[in-house]
Amino acid sequence: MTVSGLKSIRTRMLDIAYVEHGPADGPPVFLMHGFPYDIHAYDAVAPILARAGHRVIVPYLRGYGPTRFLSPDTPRSGQQAALAHDLLDVMDALAIPKALLAGYDWGGRAACIVSALWPERSRGLVSVNAYNLQDIAGAAQPASPEQEHRLWYQYYFHTPRGRAGLEANRRALCKLLWRLWSPNWSFDDATFDATAPSFDNPDFVDVVIQSYKHRYAYVGGDPAYEETERKLAALPKIAVPTIALQGEGDGVGPAPTTAGHARFFAGPYERRLVPVVGHNLPQEAPEAFARAVLDLAGR
Repeated sequence: MTVSGLKSIRTRMLDIAYVEHGPADGPPVFLMHGFPYDIHAYDAVAPILARAGHRVIVPYLRGYGPTRFLSPDTPRSGQQAALAHDLLDVMDALAIPKALLAGYDWGGRAACIVSALWPERSRGLVSVNAYNLQDIAGAAQPASPEQEHRLWYQYYFHTPRGRAGLEANRRALCKLLWRLWSPNWSFDDATFDATAPSFDNPDFVDVVIQSYKHRYAYVGGDPAYEETERKLAALPKIAVPTIALQGEGDGVGPAPTTAGHARFFAGPYERRLVPVVGHNLPQEAPEAFARAVLDLAGR
């Protein structure tokens, strides 16, 4: 097994920082992190996959860690289409025509979108919380009061006060979300502190705020992604082989909210419940996450 140090690759819009594990000629796997996390979510997953012979690539999303925009004029968008195109762009920059895609939260959304709209680029999908595409047209429809309560941070980010709170208290706020979303995970300060510097990215606040406003149609998106967003509005089905992981202790996306997601998948689909585990599934249960990737790769 080989493990790289931090690398970067230039795409159309970004210098994307990433780490790479495993043999350079191994079957490629992309591991995509979410909000408010970073590549350390896969510290225990990536070596398992690398030992199995995979080339494992773990990028920092836009607005996180050392990833940087190339131009000050590029909109600091965190919308779903932007995340998907970033994944496509880094695949192109690394000359990887097709890969197994795995992720959760924002990163899982990017993997789901690429698998849905560009299935020729996806060998298969491992997605936490199953179908992660946003139904922006239906975003004004309220969920149950219990679920609305779980989404308080999104409504907070819609306000100037919420933006100021994220700017001033980003580490404390993100640490609170870790605790609320993974109530059974007893992470220590050192684990959180390994990830927290990623929130100091100069574009973190702009990207996060735009993401949560865009998904409710409270702000427009980057015009560069308008056509992709139009296609996503149809909620396209995912036809590539998929294993959906669901933590039974997920404090923001509990199991009942994804129980019916099989209808969004047109290809082979398997749902696996992971007891006790919360929202940050690859970091809380790396063996279960890695097993899903390896099982899918072996089919």
